Amino acid sequence: MTFQNTLEFARQLDAEDPLASYRNEFHFPQVNGKDVIYFTGNSLGLQPKRTKQFVDEVMDDWKNLAVEGHFYADKPWWDYHERLADGLSKVVGAKPEEISVMNTLTVNLHLLMVSFYRPTEKRYKILCEEKAFPSDQYMLQSQARFHGFNPDDAIIEVKKRKGEHSWRTEDVVNAIQENGEEIALVLIGGLNYYNGQVFDMKAITEVGKSVGAMVGWDLAHAVGNVKLELHDWGADFAAWCSYKYMNSGPGNASGIFIHENHLGKQDIPRFEGWWGTKKETRFLMLPQFDPIETADAWQLSNPPILSLAPYLASLELFEEVGMDQLIQKREKIVSYLEFVLHEIDKEVESTFEIITPEDRGCQLSVFLHGEGRELFDYLMKNGVITDWREPNVIRLAPTPFYCSFEDMYRFGQILKQGILKN
Repeated sequence: MTFQNTLEFARQLDAEDPLASYRNEFHFPQVNGKDVIYFTGNSLGLQPKRTKQFVDEVMDDWKNLAVEGHFYADKPWWDYHERLADGLSKVVGAKPEEISVMNTLTVNLHLLMVSFYRPTEKRYKILCEEKAFPSDQYMLQSQARFHGFNPDDAIIEVKKRKGEHSWRTEDVVNAIQENGEEIALVLIGGLNYYNGQVFDMKAITEVGKSVGAMVGWDLAHAVGNVKLELHDWGADFAAWCSYKYMNSGPGNASGIFIHENHLGKQDIPRFEGWWGTKKETRFLMLPQFDPIETADAWQLSNPPILSLAPYLASLELFEEVGMDQLIQKREKIVSYLEFVLHEIDKEVESTFEIITPEDRGCQLSVFLHGEGRELFDYLMKNGVITDWREPNVIRLAPTPFYCSFEDMYRFGQILKQGILKN
């Protein structure tokens, strides 16, 4: 398609968009009496309007049933989390029994490493990407120290080539193959938070498994954003937060994937709690752990229902639309945003450098050469909620559920005004 940087053309794209009506399913903050242009779904998704209904239902059940809500609520609390498994399995390309929802992201990654990072004297190293999200860096360093290793020796960071802004798959593959006999775990962010790059998860999982390592993925920025086929790829495990593209609310519950090859095993190492025991025997208070034969065996405590309710509300939207339609719009709207940026670049003295490669999701990370924090402040004051990373990078994430093509055009005009004004 040949794009045009005009309001009329943007509105034409919106008129042709089969997902356009879903914009009305979300609450938008307002600046200067108008809905904002929201580019930070990669940090916190907007609130679906139906969320309140789901939360109010739990509050009413608590008020009217008290403890009996565990069994007699319309959605009984004791198996509430199970309602998320089917929808999430479609989002991440898994079987429902490979999915559970519990805790928060870094907590879950630590718990999963109990099972899947089993270092030995010779095979103890962890391979990750250079400058992974800080929480992942801290987690890996602390895990290495916990097992008695020096993180500087135990952690292999795959670097980008000098002068390049993204990783090359062949460099990741080569690093795994060169260190294969020493690698116990490959654990990478499936979509890099900074540059927006999607790693070739299929290829990396395959080579990781071929050298005898466990392979896991942090999918915080990938889930609900890109095509995932965790089961078919053969990943051992994965975890993700739910508050970015999954729109479940700030700091909300984390999802996990554990491949069926690891399910139903009594002797797998893991930390255990009573909500991971079989439902049939859970309330018999038996002294021995009797694991559920699904990913739910990794649960420790009864789930936080008030956190799961917003997640279930958002998953209902994903169920209605499906990942294929979301990805189709994502590709089109991100391409249009890229076009608009290039067009504005021709009209101003500043230079925009998009550092996100073609293997991407919703996000474009852009160097604003010649511009500083003042431009970001101007955007925010004029109704564009975006994200700034020092020294001069803005991250733009046009989420397909609620961003419009008109948003992309209007952003370009505000961006141009901000540069000319400064």
